[in-house]
Amino acid sequence: MTPLSLDLVVCTYNNAALLDRTLGAMSRLRVPAEIRCGVLVVDNNCADGTPEVVARWARRFPVPLRIVREPRQGLTPARLRGVRETDGEWIAFVDDDCLLAEDWLEQAACFAAEHPACGAFGGRVVPEWEREPPPYVLDHRYAYAAKSHGDTPHRRRWLAGAGMVVRRAALEACGWTGRQFLEDRVGGRLVSGGDVEIGLRVAAGHEVWFAPGCTLTHLIPERRMTRPYLRRITRGLGAGRHHAAALTWTGSYPAWLLWSLAGSLGFLWMGARQVARGLLRGDAGVDVGLAFAPLCGWWAATREMLRMDPGERRALLGCAAPRRPAGR
Repeated sequence: MTPLSLDLVVCTYNNAALLDRTLGAMSRLRVPAEIRCGVLVVDNNCADGTPEVVARWARRFPVPLRIVREPRQGLTPARLRGVRETDGEWIAFVDDDCLLAEDWLEQAACFAAEHPACGAFGGRVVPEWEREPPPYVLDHRYAYAAKSHGDTPHRRRWLAGAGMVVRRAALEACGWTGRQFLEDRVGGRLVSGGDVEIGLRVAAGHEVWFAPGCTLTHLIPERRMTRPYLRRITRGLGAGRHHAAALTWTGSYPAWLLWSLAGSLGFLWMGARQVARGLLRGDAGVDVGLAFAPLCGWWAATREMLRMDPGERRALLGCAAPRRPAGR
């Protein structure tokens, strides 16, 4: 197997307890001798015991473990800091509430070696609930990054952020390291789209794959299973869907507005169907706010783009459109 260098970047904000479990799982990774691996924790203005957690693990970690602080709030600038502070051929973005399987590193190395044209890949994301999730949570599993696309590796259009592995050269070639358009989790604001931007921009010029052997567990604490939390996160996902679609748009801005209106009607229909199903089932307290949260996020993103500086808007629209090979 071709020698591989991979840096695991863990961006964190006030989540010391789950970060402790994340680092604990990483400490049990099987690290083949021919792989150079390191772990970088990006402290995004944590006010809890994050530095102490990292210092405690660093004393007995099987690979180099260090921490840097990123003062600009948000997951996107934290990821960018992680890229700039590392030098591995590959970068894995691991959320601070995810547990990598013990063979994850071996699986990732094998996949990278077997797919030399791959620019990014990601594997299974299996939720682990702190308590039995209520039906309304299970109806929105996508909001918790649950991901399993079968047992066979295959190409994808984009990837979720949890466990995304990106080739450094592809990340630089797509322009993301120089300019980022979408936010992702800014402090307590559950905005979304930054990971999708990375996946789409890399996919515009490189292969993006699902690697089923790379499995991680996504820890879901009880506080993230409430209706208010789910409304906020699905609203953010609706806004993220809008901006992600804009990244691959190849037409004019007026045409985009018409397409965006049609997209909002689709979300309106989905919300109405969800309310109708609840009424027909006789559900107590049908959650209209949850049903239409993605639509509200989509509309908010449309307003944001309307108010955007025209030059910024032109740069965003189509920046992740697939590039044609030269000469075609």
